Amino acid sequence: MDLAEIFRVMCRRWYVLLPGLLLTAGLTVGAWLLVPVSYESQSTVAMLNSRKGAEADGNPFLSMEPSLTGMADSLARNVNSDASVAELKTQGMREKYEAKIADNAQGPLLWLTVTGRDRDAVLAGNKTLMAFTAQRLKDLQADQKVSPDAMIRITTIVPPQDPEPQLKSKVQYLIMAAGLGIVLSLVATFFAEARRRAKDRAKARALAAEPSAEAAEAGPEADADADADPDAAEGDEGEDRAPVPQQLDQPTVQLPVLPVSERRPAKRPPSWAK
Repeated sequence: MDLAEIFRVMCRRWYVLLPGLLLTAGLTVGAWLLVPVSYESQSTVAMLNSRKGAEADGNPFLSMEPSLTGMADSLARNVNSDASVAELKTQGMREKYEAKIADNAQGPLLWLTVTGRDRDAVLAGNKTLMAFTAQRLKDLQADQKVSPDAMIRITTIVPPQDPEPQLKSKVQYLIMAAGLGIVLSLVATFFAEARRRAKDRAKARALAAEPSAEAAEAGPEADADADADPDAAEGDEGEDRAPVPQQLDQPTVQLPVLPVSERRPAKRPPSWAK
């Protein structure tokens, strides 16, 4: 089946395809209205060297050692742990969050991301997450009895951003709803076409079988009539055939034929005779 045949089938069964497309449009609009929009807010923090380690040049951004990146990774894992999730819930954190090392970062940078359906709650949750991360960094070092002057510090590079709507998941639901509706509409259209063709073929076979059935029923009766009245059958055949003319008996006359040697050529007149 080529594209032209598919288009012809869709035109013939428009009464099946059109309601399906309308239902698909309604399903898509319903998905757009019912699927909630999620918001996301992101902030960035950086690990800084301790005050004692930055005394040489007085600028903590010039003394970012590779060990700070390892500390940033450890801090992110601790913030994402189940214990931290439970503690944040006690502080009113209900949104999803994630702490990880920033992509393509050339230093100890952490991304703090909060996702939720309430715009204001997402922004407040990001601020709560920043404060919790800073406190968790101090607690980890205090557990190792690190002096305050030797503790790694944390600073804000990018403050919590205004939550932005994340339409990716919503668009995915819309595409799924539209695709499912279109596929079901086409399946129903071609199913109706197949049913109609099957009925047409059955009707054609029934019509073709009727003459043969009539002949089979009339055959024994016609043979019996012919055996019962052969003269009538011959009479009918005689009426259909044209009359044959009768030949009259006439006498035949045979002429003698002379041999070739006794035949004489006819005399030609002289050339001077006119």
